[in-house]
Amino acid sequence: MIKIKNIVFDFGGVIVTLDHKQAVKKFKALGLKDAVSQLDPYTQGGIFGDLEMGKISAQQFVEQLSVLCGRQLSYKACSEAWLAYRKDVPKRNLKALLRLREEGYRLILLSNTNPFMMEWAESGDFDGQGHQVGHYFDAVYASYREGVMKPDPMFFRRVLLQEGILAEETLFVDDGPRNVAAASQLGIATFCPVNGKDWTQEIYKYIDANSYVFAV
Repeated sequence: MIKIKNIVFDFGGVIVTLDHKQAVKKFKALGLKDAVSQLDPYTQGGIFGDLEMGKISAQQFVEQLSVLCGRQLSYKACSEAWLAYRKDVPKRNLKALLRLREEGYRLILLSNTNPFMMEWAESGDFDGQGHQVGHYFDAVYASYREGVMKPDPMFFRRVLLQEGILAEETLFVDDGPRNVAAASQLGIATFCPVNGKDWTQEIYKYIDANSYVFAV
């Protein structure tokens, strides 16, 4: 019998609704002329990718972005630009996470993210009720801490190994097609909802579809 026991969630685009256009607008306002090409909805490149890979610190990012923008930027200004990605944290998503945990599923967060976003996510401001993101998950994996980004298969393998879980008993939920394709190649079941879409009921279709008994 194969049964989904673990659910790995992406952060931006699944738990948090993203506003890519607003983030681009904010970075442009700071003086980043090529913000459109610098910022990718799913996997960052340049100094943005270096930050999310953990190759540079938040302060180093501020310094390097200041050079690109031609003026000295503050940590706060850079943080506000990154946080412009946040459009909403739907309450339905948070309620669904708590319900899934009550139903016995192990929930894991797997995100391409950075110190600016996690500073907010790991504060009491995350849900507006004094809880940080860790309140809703059994484990949290952030790319800049792990030194690897989706869709690199190493990121998924690391989670499976460190959590001691099986690919065939795991469902991965991510709004990035390249990310779910990479997870699928490792034998992980996948669900790719659209950014901001209500996935809270549809997820059970994927849980049921990937839980079955072998015929004898």
